[in-house]
Amino acid sequence: MKLFDGGRAPNPRRVRVFLAEKGLAVPLVPVDMGALEHRKEPVASRNALRRLPVLELDDGTIITESIAICRYFEELHPEPALFGTGALGKAMVEMWQRRLELNLMSCVAAAFRHIHPAMKEWEVPQIPEWGEANKPKAIEFLHLLDRELADREFAAGDTYSVADITGLIAIDFMKPARIKVPEECGNVLRWHSALSSRPSAAA
Repeated sequence: MKLFDGGRAPNPRRVRVFLAEKGLAVPLVPVDMGALEHRKEPVASRNALRRLPVLELDDGTIITESIAICRYFEELHPEPALFGTGALGKAMVEMWQRRLELNLMSCVAAAFRHIHPAMKEWEVPQIPEWGEANKPKAIEFLHLLDRELADREFAAGDTYSVADITGLIAIDFMKPARIKVPEECGNVLRWHSALSSRPSAAA
């Protein structure tokens, strides 16, 4: 088994943080995304989309997409449960994972990819207006999230989950996207600080 990894890029990092929370060590194959190595071999033949991360199992089976990879390891190593427990717990984690992915991480990614000069070769065509349009979308969602976090510790309830991992990395990604968490979102800032203090955040 080996994991083709893209360093500080958000989606590869999601898997590494997940594995760290599980206490699992998977051999990494570093790929220099800055040099566009993810568009070449050995990644290109393993993922037609030429994106990371890519997990290759011992028998050669390939799994791509960060959350799919995380779900694979959750099934193999169910404790600690990072996708929730019971029907309601699992549904709540799925709901908040999806909300954070679509309403925060995707908006931050769009801002970064369509505005940052370093992404000109990645995002073709690069549309700065679309990048700027996504900044207020991210801020709007942070205000919603702040209200939700007023009475609970984690994104989906009282237990740390994959939704928190997505949230942590989305907010960290706001810095290169040049978006700031509003000062009035104190609950979001408290939550992000707590997530950042976990040893897994350094993975």
